[in-house]
Amino acid sequence: MRFYTKQHQFYGGIDLHANAMYVCILDSCGEVVVHKNIPTKPKSFLRVIKPYRDNLVVGCECMFSWYWLADLCADEGIDFVLGHALYMRAIHGGKAKNDKIDSHKIAVLLRGGSFPLAYTYPKKMRATRDLLRRRNHLARKRGELFAHIQNTATQYNLDSLGRIAKRSERGDLLSRFPDPVVRKMVEVDLSTIEHYEQLLESLERQLETIAVGHDPIRLALLKSIPGVGRILSLVMLYEIESIARFPRVQDFMSYCRLVKPAKESNGKSYGHSGKKIGNAHLRWAFGEAVVLMLKGNPDAQRVLQKLSSKYGKGKALAILSARLGRAVYFMLKNQVPFNQDLFLRT
Repeated sequence: MRFYTKQHQFYGGIDLHANAMYVCILDSCGEVVVHKNIPTKPKSFLRVIKPYRDNLVVGCECMFSWYWLADLCADEGIDFVLGHALYMRAIHGGKAKNDKIDSHKIAVLLRGGSFPLAYTYPKKMRATRDLLRRRNHLARKRGELFAHIQNTATQYNLDSLGRIAKRSERGDLLSRFPDPVVRKMVEVDLSTIEHYEQLLESLERQLETIAVGHDPIRLALLKSIPGVGRILSLVMLYEIESIARFPRVQDFMSYCRLVKPAKESNGKSYGHSGKKIGNAHLRWAFGEAVVLMLKGNPDAQRVLQKLSSKYGKGKALAILSARLGRAVYFMLKNQVPFNQDLFLRT
C-alpha cells in the first residue's frame, strides 16, 4: 500500500458522484476553508477552488466517474491523486456517513499522509483499455451462448455437438435438434453468436492497429511468449501501461494477483487476505497464457508434470503463472524477448 505524503498549503477532498460532488478544502493547519456541495461541472469546480489552486492537491475515491476530474486537473496544472477504493475504509468506519462527512475525511487523509493511492491511468491509453475490456466482456457473452447450446443438447440427451466454437465445425447444427421450439431457441443463440463474431473480428483488428501506434516494441516483446497472441498481448500491454510504475517485481506480482498476501499477528498466521485487491484482468491473462503455452510444448509439459507431482495440478499452474509474471516484468523492464529455457529453468 502506498500513501500520498507530499506537503501542500491546501488539501481538497471530493466525494464524487455522477451529478454532484461534495468539496472540502483544508488549509495546512487543518481548518476547513470550503465545504459545499456543487454540481459536477468543470466551471463550478474551478470557481470553488480558484482562491486556493496555487498550492492545492485534489483527491477523490476511485469510482466510475473520476476520468473527467483527473483530466481537468491535468489540463489546469492542479495536483490530483486517486484513492484506492478498497483501502479507504476510514471513510466508511464512522457512526454516521454522508457526502459531507466523506469529503472531509478524504481531505484529512490527504493532509495526514494516510491517503492510499490508486494508479491514475493516463488519458492517452485509457479509452483503448476500456474498449479492450468491453471486447472481453462481449467475448464472455459469446462463450455463455456456446455453453447454453451445449447444455440444451445435454438436456435432451443428444449426441455430442463437437467443438461448435469453431465456425467450420458447426455444420448443420440446427438439424441436430428435432423439436421445433428448441431448434428456434438454438437458432436465436447462433444468430447472436454470428453477430458477436463479426463485431469482435472488426474490433480486434482496430485494437491491434491502435496498439501498434501506442507501443509497438512492448507489444512485440509480449507476443514473443509462446501461446500469447493478439488478445492476451493487448490485455497485458494496456493493463500494465508502464512497467516503470512498479519499483520492484514483488509490487508487480501483487498487482497481478499472482501472490497470496499473508495475514499474521504476534507470530501467528491467520491465512490470507486481500484476494480482490489487484488487477483481475492481468490475473486472467497470465492464467490463460500458461495454459496456452503448454499446448504442443513438451518441455513446458514436463515442468508442469514435475510440479504437479509435488503440489497438485491447480497449484502447479498457479506457480507457472507467477513465474510468467516475473518473466514479463523483467522482459518489459530490460526490453528483452521471452527466453523459454530461462523460464523453465532447464
